[in-house]
Amino acid sequence: MTKTKSRIFAALALTTALTAPALIAPVLTATPALAGNPVAYDFSELAAKITPAVVNVSVTMKADVGSEETRMSDRSRQSQMEEFMREFTERFGGQQNRRQQQRPHPKAQAVGSGFIVDPSGIIVTNNHVAGKADTITVTLADGRKLPAKLLGADEKTDLAVLKVESDKPLPFVQFADSTKIKVGQSVMAVGNPFGLGGTVTTGIVSARGRDIQSGPFDDFIQTDAAINRGNSGGPLFDMDGKVIGINTAIFSPTGGSIGLGFAIPASLAEPVVAQLKEHGRVDRGLLGVQIQPVTSEIADSLALGSSTGALVAQVEPDSAAFKAGIKAGDVIRSIDGKDVGTIRELTRTVAAAQPGASVKVGLWRDGKEMTVTAKLGDSSKARQASKTEDKTPDAKASPGSFGFSLAPLSPDSRQELGLRETISGALIASVEPGSPAEEQGLRAGDILQQVGREVVDGPQAAIAQLKEAKASKKPVLMKIYREGTTRFVAISPRAT
Repeated sequence: MTKTKSRIFAALALTTALTAPALIAPVLTATPALAGNPVAYDFSELAAKITPAVVNVSVTMKADVGSEETRMSDRSRQSQMEEFMREFTERFGGQQNRRQQQRPHPKAQAVGSGFIVDPSGIIVTNNHVAGKADTITVTLADGRKLPAKLLGADEKTDLAVLKVESDKPLPFVQFADSTKIKVGQSVMAVGNPFGLGGTVTTGIVSARGRDIQSGPFDDFIQTDAAINRGNSGGPLFDMDGKVIGINTAIFSPTGGSIGLGFAIPASLAEPVVAQLKEHGRVDRGLLGVQIQPVTSEIADSLALGSSTGALVAQVEPDSAAFKAGIKAGDVIRSIDGKDVGTIRELTRTVAAAQPGASVKVGLWRDGKEMTVTAKLGDSSKARQASKTEDKTPDAKASPGSFGFSLAPLSPDSRQELGLRETISGALIASVEPGSPAEEQGLRAGDILQQVGREVVDGPQAAIAQLKEAKASKKPVLMKIYREGTTRFVAISPRAT
């Protein structure tokens, strides 16, 4: 952990394998814990029931795999969870190799947790535990060590499925319906913190639906049960002994438990595990849009009445959305009749559908409700369609009521900003401090591509549209391009 950072989200797995051997205490029997009884504090019967299905996962990998092993598609996951993994592997897994840096492909060792979900030897853990391992060894609660094969891993949900061969059926646990869990209910975490071996901790569900900016499907269960490094991939149980979540991350200034642990809910994990077990991969539906939240200002500018839904910032060419007629500026409010409250709900709903499935997409466009049918894809290879390059003379123009000035996209500015020829619009040359534009996050170098529903191809066209929009005395919706992504902002003109 770097000393300069006061807080991080830490991926929990891969505690050093150089700790003392795992110590597994014998199962003890005592007064049963009564499911649903808040007065019962004896968890021994529950622990005896579930711990035989929890395993230790030991992996070896190339010492320089840290950067590769932690590489995921989402930038937030890289900057928060994966940074811990790199530092931890360098600090602990690399200790023995520091004197052997000249040797080719030194190995790093680390351990995490997992649990058996099928008596034939199917084990669930985290992708960041075993997804990039060279070799995997699973230690059962009875002390047996078995080599494991990686059946499949999914970076977006940070899940992996392993398979071991046993001469007899293995103890296993089942997933619960995590949609029914309640904040305040008792839970038990079992895992392998710091490589010590099977460890049981208890607590409550502290919150549901947490978004810790680790990936596109964030919907974490938060718990105060003690979770530490090495607990990654281990189960979070309800009082019936069923798995409601997979422990994955902690929030901590030190790297140790402070009562802020996060688990992937079983409702999200179970279908992913089923696909990884069957196919070794996860097939997801793809609509082909870039989306952003609907703020109150955007809702006001679109006369929505509420800030629910997902605003379409960009539609990928030749995508399912494009073929269905969805346009930038539309607000997606439902999928197959199911309301879409947030962008996370839309992401999860579309991803849960199979590629090729047809879905009815409820939209808000130009003040009216409408529905289109989209046949979901499974990839998006197309890039932005060609647009007309700005031919406006090289001169600045200033829609002062909004607090920014515009300039044409000249060859020099394109080169400086690294813009492709297909990107068109008006360059935001400067933003006034304290202006409405600055308050909404605009900055010099952004590209203004649309005002209201009108595409702009240069400063003069943009200013003409902004003057008309100002007359309405309402927030003006603007489409902004920045560093490869687009988003909408609603900016109110200041009084003059």
